[in-house]
Amino acid sequence: MKIEIMDTTLRDGEQTTGVSYTDSEKLNVARVLLDEVRIDRIEIASARVSEGEYKGVQTITNWARKSGFIEKVEVLGFVDGTLSLDWINNAGGKVINLLCKGSKKHCLEQLHKSPEEHLAGIKNLIKHASKLDINVNIYLEDWSNGMRNSKDYVLFMIDSLKSENIKRFMLPDTLGIMNPDEAYFFCKEMIGRYPELHFDFHSHNDYDLATANVYMAIKAGVKGIHTTVNGLGERAGNVPLASVVAVIKDQLKYELNVQESKLTNISRLVESFSGIRIPANKPVVGEYVFTQCAGIHADGDNKNKLYYNDLLPERFGRERQYALGKMSGKANIKQNLEELGIELTPDEMRIVTERIIELGDKKEHVTREDLPFIIADVLNSSTIENKIKIKNYSLSVAHGLRSIATLKLEIEGKDYEETAAGDGQYDAFMRALNRIYCKLGKKEPILIDYLVTIPPGGQTDALVEAFITWELEGREIKTRGLDPDQTVAAIKATMKMLNLMENSSK
Repeated sequence: MKIEIMDTTLRDGEQTTGVSYTDSEKLNVARVLLDEVRIDRIEIASARVSEGEYKGVQTITNWARKSGFIEKVEVLGFVDGTLSLDWINNAGGKVINLLCKGSKKHCLEQLHKSPEEHLAGIKNLIKHASKLDINVNIYLEDWSNGMRNSKDYVLFMIDSLKSENIKRFMLPDTLGIMNPDEAYFFCKEMIGRYPELHFDFHSHNDYDLATANVYMAIKAGVKGIHTTVNGLGERAGNVPLASVVAVIKDQLKYELNVQESKLTNISRLVESFSGIRIPANKPVVGEYVFTQCAGIHADGDNKNKLYYNDLLPERFGRERQYALGKMSGKANIKQNLEELGIELTPDEMRIVTERIIELGDKKEHVTREDLPFIIADVLNSSTIENKIKIKNYSLSVAHGLRSIATLKLEIEGKDYEETAAGDGQYDAFMRALNRIYCKLGKKEPILIDYLVTIPPGGQTDALVEAFITWELEGREIKTRGLDPDQTVAAIKATMKMLNLMENSSK
């Protein structure tokens, strides 16, 4: 059995507070979802929201038509005569996901219509859609409450619509109220009563049960699941795409068209465009989910992979890592040193382990790239040579003006100085740095991600940690800087990266 995935990151996901995509961002997400991740369908917008939304739909449908994906692109529409249909048709859409009422309370109290009046409007719209050659899927909004409190209404709606030209009946847990038992029995009742119909399940995560509810809905026999990348959506969000893929493949053993190796890429893309950070412990795509922290786990992995499960990081374009901190044992440190190509004697390993545990007790994070600097410090070794040193820098910021940075570096005994303007002090610093590197013909570092953390409840003088992810010779590295000043912390992280680059090129 193959399960169909419809991703609604660009519609329901954009209803996350503070999230709004540009036309270009929407097109890029749509392209990656359909062309690389191989999602079966995507929902990209709501009809009649704004002129900007209309242009965004046009941008995507123009691309989808040329690329052979137009039937996979869907737009939410409303029972409003022909207004939504005409809007979608003029924007180039070929599929409407029609928002109907799945509970009697919503029908009577929000629409102020009888079930019969609502049904008549739906049927008229379906007839008009056929004339425009637009496919119709039906959302039964608030269906979970409908099944709890007005099942006769739900059955009346489906009985009255089952013979209409409707491709899919979509069952939303709109308010995220369901538990797994209800998901199973309610979906089972629909499928048992209407075996000829295609049912989708649309799960929200208010009780943190969205993935469990999806599991049970599929067990009951639904053919399609709605997701969002990173679980974006209103309130607690929708069920996350990556979690659904892992559960369907590993727990239910069903087939999917989704290319799981591309899930990390789309997750990072949506994180960047939405501005909503992925929790570090989020299943499948979180930063730490393939990181072992306890030393005993690293030791077990060395002894026939005792702490592996089916969620192998390579499936998702990731790699297994071993954290460095107060819980680290020698096995963790050894794994990281091997990645760096560094060997230590047993006595040296003991000294380095003690320093890392000491840093962990102080709540300082340690990255793999910190190891050469720690080794050089505690062993007085030449593991890494500071070939690049900051002699001086001056940073200025003024209201209404671009920031200015003047930077003097010492590189292998020679001084180099440049001044540059930028959008903020750190940007100005990096522009000045790049000018020096350009003159010397050196390869410029590529910054991929920049994260600043301050302890909860921290005062104005609290230490700031800047974590910067760089691309270095085809691989990602992360450097850390610590200082009360955010920009200075970032500069310290940058200097570590520069010296890592210099030492790796020797």
